[in-house]
Amino acid sequence: MNSRKAILLPKYKKIFDGIGENIKLARKRRKLTAKQVAERAGIHRATLHRVEKGDPTVAIGIYFNILKVLNLESDFSKIAANDAFGRKLQDLDLL
Repeated sequence: MNSRKAILLPKYKKIFDGIGENIKLARKRRKLTAKQVAERAGIHRATLHRVEKGDPTVAIGIYFNILKVLNLESDFSKIAANDAFGRKLQDLDLL
């Protein structure tokens, strides 16, 4: 099976970079080592490093497992929760 590299525009890559940095800072605030978080999330340390660098090719489930270890899993449910544009489109359809 061929693996494709995710192609992102630089402005979208910055979003992933920011997510990775936020995860790294959350880990450090909790005084957890990369090894501890990786073990608790059931991943390799190299994968955690990729997440902390904002790698968009890492599976979303791994991001969730890391957030769960950091006690931030509720943040995961906020993804796409505020869909103002979609709601406006839906309202237009109702007219």
